[in-house]
Amino acid sequence: MRDLVGFDTETTGVRTDADRIVTAALVTRAAGVPEQASTWLIDPGVEIPPQATAVHGITTAQAREQGRPADEALDEIASQLAQALAGGLAVLAFNASYDLRILDAELRRHHLASLESRLGGTVAPVVDPLVIDRAVDRYRKGKRKLSDLMAVYGVRDSSNLHDALEDVRQSIAVFDAIEARHAKVAQMDAAELHAWQRQTHRDWAANFNQWLSSRGSAADVDLDWP
Repeated sequence: MRDLVGFDTETTGVRTDADRIVTAALVTRAAGVPEQASTWLIDPGVEIPPQATAVHGITTAQAREQGRPADEALDEIASQLAQALAGGLAVLAFNASYDLRILDAELRRHHLASLESRLGGTVAPVVDPLVIDRAVDRYRKGKRKLSDLMAVYGVRDSSNLHDALEDVRQSIAVFDAIEARHAKVAQMDAAELHAWQRQTHRDWAANFNQWLSSRGSAADVDLDWP
């Protein structure tokens, strides 16, 4: 199993440029070291829409009463991620572009140093089970949410999905199962895997944009990852 730090957020919505992080979790896995988990409940400073509460269960009142100040929590999250990356760990996140981009937007909003500036370079390596699954099983029909991939790869079900800590652990389990099933993935080192994901995502996004255009829809899927 690879050394890595798993990362997940639950938020006020799906727009990485405008929405806010409400909860976050990091799980560090490294050889010879007990697993370490950190979680945050954050006061986002805005109302949490009912539809977001329906997903992750956190209300505005709960976040305001029990949540950490956003700037303090975000700085801690970014510091721990930067430390893990600098120490040679890969960051694993399901649909990593979303979590890393909303974190970047939040850091800018609160005038905090970005992950790139903390690292002095690119945020890498990143591992994304969603991107990898699209590449290794391109023509499989059906949805590819975390719960769907858990079923495909035989990962135990959980009633606590959309809890950031549980989502991290399940995402790691899905990635471990992908590596066990697909030797191509297991044989790449972290840098090779990161570069391969960038290319396979670009290929997938270009094809998906063509399909959207053919249906008269906006071809707006970002070619860049993460």
